Amino acid sequence: MTSKIEREEVLGQFLGDDSFPVKWDADEEKNLFWVYDDLHNPHPLSPMHEDIGLWTMSCDHMFRRFGTPFATDWLAKNVNGYLYTAAIPADSGLKIDGKQYGARYGAVVPLDPEYPAKIGTYLNAVLPTYGLEFANWWRGRLVPEMRRNFDYIEGMLDRQDELTLMELACLLEDAIDMHDRHWKIHWMLNFAQLSATLNLRAVMEKTHGTIDEALLGRLQSSAKDRNWDSIEALWKMKEEAKADSELALAFKHETAAEIIAALELTERGQRFIAERVKPYQKEFGWHAVWSHEFIFPTVFEQMAPVIELVRGYIETNYDYPQTVKALAEDIEAAAKEILEGLEGEALEEMRAANEINLKMAPLTPDHHFYIDQGANAHVRLVLIAIGKKLVAQSVLDAPDDVIFFRYNELRVFMGDPSTTDGRALVAQRKAEREKAYTFRPREWIGTVTQSQLDFPYLNLWGFPDKFYRKATTVAGQFIGIGGSPGVVEGTARVVLREDQFDEVRAGDILVCQMTNPAWVVLFTKITGLVTDAGGTVSHPAVLSREFGIPCVCGASVATQQIHNGDRIRINGTTGLVEILEKAAAPKSDLFGV
Repeated sequence: MTSKIEREEVLGQFLGDDSFPVKWDADEEKNLFWVYDDLHNPHPLSPMHEDIGLWTMSCDHMFRRFGTPFATDWLAKNVNGYLYTAAIPADSGLKIDGKQYGARYGAVVPLDPEYPAKIGTYLNAVLPTYGLEFANWWRGRLVPEMRRNFDYIEGMLDRQDELTLMELACLLEDAIDMHDRHWKIHWMLNFAQLSATLNLRAVMEKTHGTIDEALLGRLQSSAKDRNWDSIEALWKMKEEAKADSELALAFKHETAAEIIAALELTERGQRFIAERVKPYQKEFGWHAVWSHEFIFPTVFEQMAPVIELVRGYIETNYDYPQTVKALAEDIEAAAKEILEGLEGEALEEMRAANEINLKMAPLTPDHHFYIDQGANAHVRLVLIAIGKKLVAQSVLDAPDDVIFFRYNELRVFMGDPSTTDGRALVAQRKAEREKAYTFRPREWIGTVTQSQLDFPYLNLWGFPDKFYRKATTVAGQFIGIGGSPGVVEGTARVVLREDQFDEVRAGDILVCQMTNPAWVVLFTKITGLVTDAGGTVSHPAVLSREFGIPCVCGASVATQQIHNGDRIRINGTTGLVEILEKAAAPKSDLFGV
């Protein structure tokens, strides 16, 4: 039996070439539409993260729980070191393998050929209930559950010096279970938010005759969530440092290392670290510059990012109360604007739809805190604790070397380090990861058909726009996706790594591959944003609308074509990016091609 996608018209195909070869494990893989996941994993994968940390691992749960007719699984594929993913249609004729924990499994597809035609009635019936109820479930039941999980992992990590290697091995399994559970909650939230957003759009179109994307974007912002809590804590540190002459003197230094050294020289500085910085790390430090990967150190592990953020707030004199007040007032104004001109049943229908939407809005940044950031960071810290034990046994050189092992390789190594030359394995894997940087990942591979382009989640990666977009022929210009309206002109600051955060100055236009909540602190400085990845509902677009700055996302070539210091103009409505004046500085590109 052939699958339905094999019988569809082919709109595009790329199966590999000399510049980007693709190893296909089966012919069935070639028929799928694989998208480069620059949204979550723009850098080459670490072996451990590929084995136990990918967001795709619980997607079959999501599709089953909601009864989706458009997909039943989501597979990951490592291509030249980079993560590509493909949705698996609800097609009984499709047989293809996936991989988890170093094992092969058959991707989930329904046995009943009529499943997709029938199951949609359940999805349509149940989805509004998630939209209506989920905010209450989240706050009353699910957040307390996730906090308990974190408390347990952190309590054990506080005692890690007392624990044996095998006790930490057990803790790793607990952390993997925690990760799995939090990501299942993630998908519940994701679909509940989808329901609330689709309903608001439908009611807006029904009552107003059109969809105002700018107004919709304002209503999906949030002025009270864990992101803003983190920003408020940094602002309080900035206010304290400004008001104290000893602290202010320390923060006049240029780099975080110099500031930390100055703080540690005085009793007042030591107290500031103990009473302000370390508690901040304990509460808000469970994330890295790329939060999904295990390979990047978390803020919990390093003080310098916090110090640099406070220094930046002092430099810009960032005003948190005024900023969040203005945002809250804009959300309130937008909520009134969407009701203007309506009366009777239409007025009540719109009011009810927006009330649900406003309850759901804070859950976007909150779920990043508890899931995308928190769950993955806690797994990393358990791995680091294991690494420390293996360093103490003199079988590895650095704690984070364990992340270059695969899951079962590490378990075998923990059981008996003599079975493997750990140092040689780590050296090999590091070399492989460095080689991956010599490739420039393609936006997609495989085969494009209409049904696969119609997969609703692809708008997060900017598809189908990216597939149909034609490159501009005007020199110094390229087109992305308008993510937040407005036009701004200024100096481009290309940021590819966390250690470049301190190079961003007030008024810069940030240019990067993608953002996640770890990048939020830069939004207090920048006047505009351009990203390679993402679509109108992705993190950079949503956050830019919250901060009221123009954003062009999903531009694909921004970090290739824009150099540090270039003067650029961006249009967050049309998606146009113009390079007005080139800088003398050499190009800063992630890939060594």
